[in-house]
Amino acid sequence: MNRAWTVFKAHPYISNTLGYTALFASADLIQQSVLGGNHTAGSTSEGRTGIDWCQTARVVTVGFCFHANFNYHWLRWLERMLPGGGVKAVTGKVVIDQLVAAPLTISAFYIDWSGILVNNAVNFALVPPVARTVFLGGIALTFTIYLCHLRQQHGHKVE
Repeated sequence: MNRAWTVFKAHPYISNTLGYTALFASADLIQQSVLGGNHTAGSTSEGRTGIDWCQTARVVTVGFCFHANFNYHWLRWLERMLPGGGVKAVTGKVVIDQLVAAPLTISAFYIDWSGILVNNAVNFALVPPVARTVFLGGIALTFTIYLCHLRQQHGHKVE
């Protein structure tokens, strides 16, 4: 764990954006393989569907090109504007994040806002600034599994 932390400190941009993207894409792969949500790929001999790699590539593209980069720069800016993890700073970060960033990131991948306030409060209060983007990637992993599954249930592909 110390080695990973050293990499984060030495290369925060690369570590956070690649970590976020990997977690974001993992959500789609988990949704397709574990939850069996992929109805568009070819069937195997056992009747199960395979991984739709084109869909996963689209998720990777959205995750890396938008979410990971946006979140990395956004969270750094928030920390500069409202430094620290005290109640006042955390509350300010969560409010600003929900009023400004959440609508932008939500528009890239539709979502209901429920639950995000708590995750952001934990992120700003307990996670060191250098690891906040990848923490959000972990949250995104879980939530993206749900979203990908939901979209597949309705016959839509992630765009």
